[in-house]
Amino acid sequence: MLDNLEKFCNLLRDTAEINIDPLQRGGILTPEARAALLEWGDGYSVCDFCAGRLDRIKTPPVEEFVHDVLPEFLGTDEVRVTHGAREGKFAAMHALCEKGDWVVMDGNAHYTSVLAAERAGLRIEYAPSSKEPDYAISAEGFIEAIERAYEQKGNVSLAVLTYPDGNYGNLPDVKAIAYACHDYSVPLLLNGAYSIGRMPVNARELGADIIIGSGHKSMAASGPVGVLGASEEYAKPIFRISSTKKNKEVELLGCTVRGAPLLTLMASFPAVVERVRHWPEEVDKARWFSAEMEKLGMIQQGERPHNHDLMFFLAENLYDISQRAKKGRYFLYRDLKERGICGIKPGLTRQFKLSTFGLGRVELEKVLQAFSEIIESYRPT
Repeated sequence: MLDNLEKFCNLLRDTAEINIDPLQRGGILTPEARAALLEWGDGYSVCDFCAGRLDRIKTPPVEEFVHDVLPEFLGTDEVRVTHGAREGKFAAMHALCEKGDWVVMDGNAHYTSVLAAERAGLRIEYAPSSKEPDYAISAEGFIEAIERAYEQKGNVSLAVLTYPDGNYGNLPDVKAIAYACHDYSVPLLLNGAYSIGRMPVNARELGADIIIGSGHKSMAASGPVGVLGASEEYAKPIFRISSTKKNKEVELLGCTVRGAPLLTLMASFPAVVERVRHWPEEVDKARWFSAEMEKLGMIQQGERPHNHDLMFFLAENLYDISQRAKKGRYFLYRDLKERGICGIKPGLTRQFKLSTFGLGRVELEKVLQAFSEIIESYRPT
């Protein structure tokens, strides 16, 4: 095997002109971040300037970014940079909960929230979503889930809310859910992997005690990288210092991101702050696109009117085509790719997710035209 390694030297992406993948729309690097990627791409490049605490590096200005800029942006007292949203969730759960405790989370929760709880030795009670097509999450659902957990004679030590969820792009009423959780003295962790960096999110204003973000999903960073913020009460246990290794925070295993992911996060940040100000335009664009897709026979699932760029569509007409197309269920991926569009996973036709974030009207009209052409090309004669 070691005699034939050339294949690892030419690693090109199979992409297209327009990418509508929700995982990637918010993570596209700015020109400044691409320059930082080259400048700081070597392994532990940032560590040349570290005196023992990653978040206290002054040049480049990591300390100012972590301790001044990010707390203001997120609306928290303390923030740290993590390897990703999932690592932030686990750090919070491990610090705030005891093994065997209950964590309540929404029925649309990302799988990493479940794995983080499992890894921390926690039991999960779900606040289920409503039935299709809305899949909505309510404060009443959280109240009932908390009470069910207490009935099982357990301690409910944390609640997790996905905002928005990664399937339907629903934005639950955070304030109402936070109020309900606090009424039971349960802190709320807000998973903002698809919101922080795309739209305005302020933990203090929403009532969230801990907040999680994803740099590579929504903050135009190369990743993997995330942010973890907390109010003063919960920051103390989450960011506690080791009793044996001075200046090292236990839950973060000392230091986290030490190179290009952190510097691309910083380099993109001015553009991220600016684009958040234009969020209402993104919502209007998503609603227009959804309406146009429905004219072509696809039905958007999730809340209406929709309030996020991530959308989920049911497409029975495309599924019907897959039953007779020569390319089978892969026809949609290939036919879109031929028209310069990628982002829908190969093999998906009956249902799929996409995102309009950061795309212009002309680009989205091209996407709609592609769907229209594909449907028409398979129309029985």
